Amino acid sequence: MSIHQNLLGGPEPTRLPEDEQPYRMLGEESASPTQVAAAFPTFSLAWAMLADDAYDAGRVVESYAYARTGYHRGLDSLRRAGWKGHGPVPWDHRGNRGFLRCLAALARAAEEIKETEEAERCWTFLKDSSAEAYAELKQ
Repeated sequence: MSIHQNLLGGPEPTRLPEDEQPYRMLGEESASPTQVAAAFPTFSLAWAMLADDAYDAGRVVESYAYARTGYHRGLDSLRRAGWKGHGPVPWDHRGNRGFLRCLAALARAAEEIKETEEAERCWTFLKDSSAEAYAELKQ
């Protein structure tokens, strides 16, 4: 018996497909997150990077907008991957990290602009999706 078997009958973890080109652009080609987001608008990691950069520069509303874009693009991708609105989205799967980072960035920016209910919803969603991501990103 596998120790990873879901004994409660809940949904299986969702793992988003990975397209190597945007990762290659960010790494080997040294493209900016802006260039990658423009070329691959469904690639949530680029939106998360833009949100983090804006937040670090004190541009909280801009960070919120980037995070919300990446979050919604990630939700679309999750649904296409078979996600039904709940269930695990593992942090250890590279393809999921952009969405999870956008979710955390959205929560963080929402807190800053006093969107308390949204921030709480996003942090809860992150924790329910991936306790590991929550522990890593809720700082």
